[in-house]
Amino acid sequence: MASYNKVLLLGNLTRDVELKQIPSGQSVAQIGIAVNRRWRTKEGEDREEVTYVDCEAWGRQAEVIAQYMSKGKPIFIDGRLKLDTWEDKEGKKQSKLRVVIEEFQFVGGRDGGGEGGGGGGGGRAPRSRDDGGYAPARSGRSQGGHTAVPEDDIPF
Repeated sequence: MASYNKVLLLGNLTRDVELKQIPSGQSVAQIGIAVNRRWRTKEGEDREEVTYVDCEAWGRQAEVIAQYMSKGKPIFIDGRLKLDTWEDKEGKKQSKLRVVIEEFQFVGGRDGGGEGGGGGGGGRAPRSRDDGGYAPARSGRSQGGHTAVPEDDIPF
């Protein structure tokens, strides 16, 4: 059976970026984003739901995100789900689902503020896998800072 693990998120950082280096010297950035969902009920009442998502970026991407992003700034993330498991001090099994950032784009103007609109550029740094391997970011950019999707990648 085939499987597919892809996550696309557009949200705002809930805290400043936490940049660390693992013993091998590779950088890892931990970020939290808030993604809002708005809808109107049958009765005409406006509702809003916020989902908080923990994300991590590796290598050069982690460094770029830490350099240019801060709490409140919007970001578009293209990544995959990863389940981390561990035992706590009492020996109980714990787990946490997070998104590993494979590609990202800054959203808004040069200061990163505002929603929608032209990309703030950047965000196309080569990605480094958490296993130490190197995989270049996909190529192809169109006007306006948006990623061009090769026809082979379209699932229909």
